[in-house]
Amino acid sequence: MLVNEIIKQVEEGVDDPHIFKAVFMAGGPGSGKSYIAKSRLLKGSGLKVINSDDVFEFKMGKAGLDYEDSEVIYSPQGQEIRNKAKDTTATMEAGYLRGRIGVIIDGTGREIAKIAGAKEKLVNMGYSCMMVFVNTSLEVAQARNLDREGRTIKPEEVEKMWNSVQNNIMKFQQLFGADKFMVVDNNGGLEDPDRAENFRVVEKNITAFINRPPSNPFAKEWIENERKKKNANLKQE
Repeated sequence: MLVNEIIKQVEEGVDDPHIFKAVFMAGGPGSGKSYIAKSRLLKGSGLKVINSDDVFEFKMGKAGLDYEDSEVIYSPQGQEIRNKAKDTTATMEAGYLRGRIGVIIDGTGREIAKIAGAKEKLVNMGYSCMMVFVNTSLEVAQARNLDREGRTIKPEEVEKMWNSVQNNIMKFQQLFGADKFMVVDNNGGLEDPDRAENFRVVEKNITAFINRPPSNPFAKEWIENERKKKNANLKQE
Protein backbone atom coordinates (compact mmCIF):
# COMPACT_ATOMS: atom_id res chain seq x y z
CA MET A 1 0.00 0.00 0.00
CA LEU A 2 2.82 2.39 0.88
CA VAL A 3 4.69 1.68 -2.35
CA ASN A 4 1.55 2.13 -4.45
CA GLU A 5 0.77 5.43 -2.75
CA ILE A 6 4.28 6.75 -3.37
CA ILE A 7 4.22 5.69 -7.04
CA LYS A 8 0.88 7.43 -7.48
CA GLN A 9 2.17 10.62 -5.86
CA VAL A 10 5.25 10.67 -8.11
CA GLU A 11 3.15 10.17 -11.24
CA GLU A 12 0.65 12.87 -10.29
CA GLY A 13 3.18 15.26 -8.79
CA VAL A 14 3.11 17.73 -11.66
CA ASP A 15 -0.66 18.12 -11.16
CA ASP A 16 -0.42 18.65 -7.38
CA PRO A 17 -2.08 22.05 -6.67
CA HIS A 18 0.51 22.78 -3.96
CA ILE A 19 3.54 21.52 -5.82
CA PHE A 20 6.95 22.75 -4.58
CA LYS A 21 5.59 23.96 -1.23
CA ALA A 22 6.92 22.92 2.18
CA VAL A 23 5.51 24.00 5.54
CA PHE A 24 7.76 23.29 8.53
CA MET A 25 6.05 22.85 11.90
CA ALA A 26 7.94 23.61 15.12
CA GLY A 27 7.00 23.89 18.77
CA GLY A 28 8.00 22.83 22.25
CA PRO A 29 6.62 19.93 24.29
CA GLY A 30 2.86 20.10 24.65
CA SER A 31 2.52 22.87 22.08
CA GLY A 32 -0.02 20.89 20.06
CA LYS A 33 1.71 21.48 16.75
CA SER A 34 0.58 18.14 15.30
CA TYR A 35 -3.02 18.99 16.21
CA ILE A 36 -2.61 22.43 14.64
CA ALA A 37 -1.16 20.87 11.48
CA LYS A 38 -3.83 18.21 11.01
CA SER A 39 -6.96 19.66 12.57
CA ARG A 40 -6.70 23.42 12.40
CA LEU A 41 -4.60 25.57 10.10
CA LEU A 42 -3.59 22.93 7.54
CA LYS A 43 -6.65 20.70 7.62
CA GLY A 44 -7.80 19.91 4.09
CA SER A 45 -4.73 21.53 2.50
CA GLY A 46 -3.76 18.33 0.71
CA LEU A 47 -0.17 18.66 1.90
CA LYS A 48 1.45 15.33 2.82
CA VAL A 49 2.59 15.10 6.45
CA ILE A 50 6.12 13.85 7.11
CA ASN A 51 6.18 12.74 10.75
CA SER A 52 7.80 9.51 11.95
CA ASP A 53 5.68 9.58 15.14
CA ASP A 54 2.52 8.96 13.10
CA VAL A 55 4.11 5.96 11.39
CA PHE A 56 5.47 4.73 14.73
CA GLU A 57 2.01 4.88 16.33
CA PHE A 58 0.53 2.97 13.38
CA LYS A 59 3.20 0.26 13.50
CA MET A 60 2.89 -0.10 17.28
CA GLY A 61 -0.85 -0.62 16.94
CA LYS A 62 -0.32 -3.14 14.17
CA ALA A 63 2.05 -5.05 16.47
CA GLY A 64 -0.54 -4.99 19.25
CA LEU A 65 1.60 -2.74 21.47
CA ASP A 66 0.46 0.18 23.61
CA TYR A 67 1.72 3.43 22.10
CA GLU A 68 0.85 5.26 25.32
CA ASP A 69 3.05 3.07 27.55
CA SER A 70 6.55 4.55 27.91
CA GLU A 71 7.98 1.21 29.14
CA VAL A 72 6.76 -0.48 25.97
CA ILE A 73 8.03 2.38 23.80
CA TYR A 74 11.55 2.13 25.24
CA SER A 75 11.65 -1.66 25.25
CA PRO A 76 13.88 -3.39 22.66
CA GLN A 77 10.81 -4.27 20.59
CA GLY A 78 9.46 -0.73 20.83
CA GLN A 79 12.78 0.79 19.74
CA GLU A 80 13.06 -1.69 16.88
CA ILE A 81 9.63 -0.57 15.66
CA ARG A 82 10.65 3.09 16.05
CA ASN A 83 13.69 2.53 13.84
CA LYS A 84 11.52 0.82 11.23
CA ALA A 85 9.09 3.77 11.44
CA LYS A 86 11.96 6.16 10.72
CA ASP A 87 12.98 4.08 7.69
CA THR A 88 9.40 4.03 6.40
CA THR A 89 9.08 7.78 6.90
CA ALA A 90 12.31 8.37 4.99
CA THR A 91 10.96 6.25 2.11
CA MET A 92 7.70 8.21 2.08
CA GLU A 93 9.55 11.53 2.15
CA ALA A 94 11.81 10.50 -0.74
CA GLY A 95 8.75 9.50 -2.77
CA TYR A 96 6.91 12.74 -2.10
CA LEU A 97 9.94 14.83 -2.97
CA ARG A 98 10.53 12.89 -6.20
CA GLY A 99 7.08 14.03 -7.23
CA ARG A 100 7.72 17.52 -5.78
CA ILE A 101 4.54 17.08 -3.73
CA GLY A 102 3.58 19.78 -1.22
CA VAL A 103 4.59 18.61 2.27
CA ILE A 104 4.28 19.39 5.98
CA ILE A 105 7.49 18.64 7.88
CA ASP A 106 6.54 18.12 11.52
CA GLY A 107 9.37 18.41 14.06
CA THR A 108 10.07 19.84 17.49
CA GLY A 109 12.37 22.67 16.49
CA ARG A 110 15.18 21.87 18.91
CA GLU A 111 17.81 21.26 16.22
CA ILE A 112 18.22 24.44 14.17
CA ALA A 113 21.06 22.99 12.07
CA LYS A 114 18.94 19.97 11.07
CA ILE A 115 16.04 22.18 9.99
CA ALA A 116 18.37 24.57 8.16
CA GLY A 117 19.84 21.61 6.27
CA ALA A 118 16.39 20.26 5.34
CA LYS A 119 15.28 23.70 4.14
CA GLU A 120 18.43 24.16 2.05
CA LYS A 121 17.89 20.78 0.41
CA LEU A 122 14.31 21.67 -0.50
CA VAL A 123 15.17 25.15 -1.77
CA ASN A 124 17.86 23.66 -4.02
CA MET A 125 15.17 21.38 -5.45
CA GLY A 126 12.96 24.38 -6.21
CA TYR A 127 10.70 24.35 -3.15
CA SER A 128 9.36 27.44 -1.39
CA CYS A 129 9.44 27.02 2.40
CA MET A 130 7.71 28.58 5.37
CA MET A 131 7.52 27.77 9.07
CA VAL A 132 4.60 27.73 11.51
CA PHE A 133 5.85 27.95 15.10
CA VAL A 134 3.24 26.79 17.63
CA ASN A 135 3.93 28.48 20.96
CA THR A 136 2.80 27.93 24.55
CA SER A 137 3.94 29.07 27.97
CA LEU A 138 6.11 26.76 30.07
CA GLU A 139 3.21 26.38 32.54
CA VAL A 140 0.90 25.10 29.79
CA ALA A 141 3.62 22.77 28.48
CA GLN A 142 4.08 21.29 31.96
CA ALA A 143 0.33 20.85 32.49
CA ARG A 144 -0.16 19.12 29.13
CA ASN A 145 2.77 16.81 29.85
CA LEU A 146 1.08 15.64 33.04
CA ASP A 147 -2.10 14.89 31.07
CA ARG A 148 -0.26 12.52 28.73
CA GLU A 149 -0.89 9.25 30.52
CA GLY A 150 1.87 6.71 29.99
CA ARG A 151 4.11 9.12 28.07
CA THR A 152 4.78 11.71 30.77
CA ILE A 153 8.38 12.91 30.94
CA LYS A 154 10.17 14.53 33.85
CA PRO A 155 9.28 18.22 34.48
CA GLU A 156 12.94 19.22 34.28
CA GLU A 157 13.16 17.58 30.84
CA VAL A 158 10.06 19.47 29.69
CA GLU A 159 11.63 22.74 30.83
CA LYS A 160 14.93 21.91 29.13
CA MET A 161 13.17 21.11 25.83
CA TRP A 162 10.91 24.16 26.10
CA ASN A 163 13.87 26.50 26.68
CA SER A 164 15.80 24.93 23.80
CA VAL A 165 12.94 25.56 21.37
CA GLN A 166 12.29 29.08 22.68
CA ASN A 167 15.94 29.97 22.13
CA ASN A 168 15.53 29.13 18.44
CA ILE A 169 12.61 31.46 17.67
CA MET A 170 14.71 34.36 16.39
CA LYS A 171 16.99 31.95 14.52
CA PHE A 172 13.96 30.47 12.75
CA GLN A 173 12.71 33.92 11.81
CA GLN A 174 16.09 34.74 10.29
CA LEU A 175 16.23 31.38 8.51
CA PHE A 176 12.79 31.59 6.88
CA GLY A 177 12.35 35.37 6.70
CA ALA A 178 9.78 37.43 8.58
CA ASP A 179 7.15 37.00 5.84
CA LYS A 180 7.41 33.19 5.91
CA PHE A 181 7.61 32.69 9.66
CA MET A 182 4.26 32.52 11.48
CA VAL A 183 3.81 32.20 15.25
CA VAL A 184 0.60 30.61 16.58
CA ASP A 185 -0.45 31.08 20.21
CA ASN A 186 -1.84 27.73 21.36
CA ASN A 187 -2.09 28.38 25.11
CA GLY A 188 -5.85 28.04 25.35
CA GLY A 189 -9.18 28.18 23.56
CA LEU A 190 -10.26 30.39 20.70
CA GLU A 191 -12.64 32.26 23.00
CA ASP A 192 -9.85 34.84 23.36
CA PRO A 193 -10.51 37.37 20.51
CA ASP A 194 -6.79 38.14 20.12
CA ARG A 195 -5.92 34.48 19.78
CA ALA A 196 -8.77 33.88 17.34
CA GLU A 197 -7.49 36.76 15.24
CA ASN A 198 -3.97 35.31 15.36
CA PHE A 199 -5.29 32.00 13.98
CA ARG A 200 -7.22 33.82 11.25
CA VAL A 201 -4.21 35.82 10.09
CA VAL A 202 -1.88 32.80 10.10
CA GLU A 203 -4.42 30.66 8.23
CA LYS A 204 -4.82 33.38 5.61
CA ASN A 205 -1.05 33.64 5.13
CA ILE A 206 -0.63 29.87 4.86
CA THR A 207 -3.42 29.60 2.28
CA ALA A 208 -1.85 32.36 0.19
CA PHE A 209 1.55 30.71 0.41
CA ILE A 210 0.54 27.19 -0.63
CA ASN A 211 -1.69 28.45 -3.47
CA ARG A 212 0.98 30.72 -4.97
CA PRO A 213 2.34 29.35 -8.28
CA PRO A 214 5.99 28.23 -8.12
CA SER A 215 8.41 31.02 -9.08
CA ASN A 216 11.74 29.28 -8.55
CA PRO A 217 13.53 28.71 -11.92
CA PHE A 218 14.37 25.10 -10.95
CA ALA A 219 10.71 24.46 -10.18
CA LYS A 220 9.50 25.98 -13.43
CA GLU A 221 11.99 23.95 -15.45
CA TRP A 222 11.00 20.71 -13.66
CA ILE A 223 7.28 21.35 -14.25
CA GLU A 224 7.86 22.13 -17.93
CA ASN A 225 9.87 18.95 -18.45
CA GLU A 226 7.34 16.79 -16.59
CA ARG A 227 4.46 18.17 -18.65
CA LYS A 228 6.36 17.43 -21.85
CA LYS A 229 6.91 13.83 -20.68
CA LYS A 230 3.27 13.48 -19.74
CA ASN A 231 2.05 14.84 -23.10
CA ALA A 232 4.44 12.55 -24.97
CA ASN A 233 3.13 9.52 -23.07
CA LEU A 234 -0.46 10.50 -23.83
CA LYS A 235 0.30 10.70 -27.55
CA GLN A 236 1.81 7.21 -27.48
CA GLU A 237 -1.28 5.67 -25.85
